[in-house]
Amino acid sequence: MADPRLDEAKQSQTTTGGEPRVSLWRRFKRWMRAHHMTLMTLPDTPHSIALGSAIGMFFGFTPLFGLKTLLSLAVAWLLKGNKIAAFIAVTLHDLILPFWPAIFFWEYKMGMWTLHRRLPLLPGFRHVPLRDYMEWTTFFTVGQPLLVGSLFLALPAAVVVYFGLRAVLIRARAGNEKPTG
Repeated sequence: MADPRLDEAKQSQTTTGGEPRVSLWRRFKRWMRAHHMTLMTLPDTPHSIALGSAIGMFFGFTPLFGLKTLLSLAVAWLLKGNKIAAFIAVTLHDLILPFWPAIFFWEYKMGMWTLHRRLPLLPGFRHVPLRDYMEWTTFFTVGQPLLVGSLFLALPAAVVVYFGLRAVLIRARAGNEKPTG
């Protein structure tokens, strides 16, 4: 005889359509596995896939809102990198969306130190009214240090992604080759 408590537990873990509810962690793992398999099975050379991913990773760290994806696709096309890999890598930055204020804060501080050899006591973007963020002159007060500071994260991340993914792809494709003869 079935335990009624188990039936209640199963019902509480299902949606109204009778399908089991999937936890956030399982959905995240499934999503990562799908994108990993997409990268691993792209019909291109390991160099091209790794280059596209590195370009996407690079532009993902820049503060170029709305232009990240377009720029990564354009640069991947110019450098003959894989555009699908660039698109996947640049959109992976959406996973760390809650951490972007802290990342931008550190990018701004690194950019200010690089450009002016000083760290401001208060970040410059606290003194800029919200309506002024849409003006071109704001780029020189806030955007320029932010863009320069993003290079400190974007370049190392792109290099690590290129060499790491290229090695993984080469190893995976060498293991899939069947010896002839």
